[in-house]
Amino acid sequence: MDTGLEHKFCRPETGLHLTEHTAGLVIEGYASLFGLPDQGGDVVAPGAYAASLKTMAAQGRRVRMLWQHDPAQPIGIWDEVSEDARGLRVKGRLLDGVARGREAAALITAGAIEGLSIGYRTIRANKTDTGQRLLTQLDLWEVSLVTFPMLPTARVAAKADHPADDTLRDLTALFETGRAILTRDTAPKG
Repeated sequence: MDTGLEHKFCRPETGLHLTEHTAGLVIEGYASLFGLPDQGGDVVAPGAYAASLKTMAAQGRRVRMLWQHDPAQPIGIWDEVSEDARGLRVKGRLLDGVARGREAAALITAGAIEGLSIGYRTIRANKTDTGQRLLTQLDLWEVSLVTFPMLPTARVAAKADHPADDTLRDLTALFETGRAILTRDTAPKG
């Protein structure tokens, strides 16, 4: 099914973070970075998401969290989506009651998935002197976890807080390679 949406992929240089939470695994990172050309030559300008985020908030809608841009596969909820000086920052929950949500968490943990990607429609864009498309206003629809990010210079790093645990010991090895960030919240659940 062709939705007519464009996609931009981003492997966050500051990392994709997972934290255990009673409502699922919390994930956060940058879905889009300003001023960096992607492999298609497009550059997102600061402020490109502002109007879309404002409209969505006014209408009580939220940006969807999808698996690989598939609208039939929502895997969680973005609780926070905002622009800052670096780009589009997202924070949400992978739902462990959804099979693909559990799979996504496992793939992030293993370093097999490192990227986020935006699904959007271009409202306004200009050509730069170098021929790149400068995206100045976007209608943001969704942010997906993806296999192939389009910003290859953005990297994911790793961290594990409990290396005594077998799973987290494996994650410590990922820390050394700088591929994923996972943290476990040790607060009591209830």
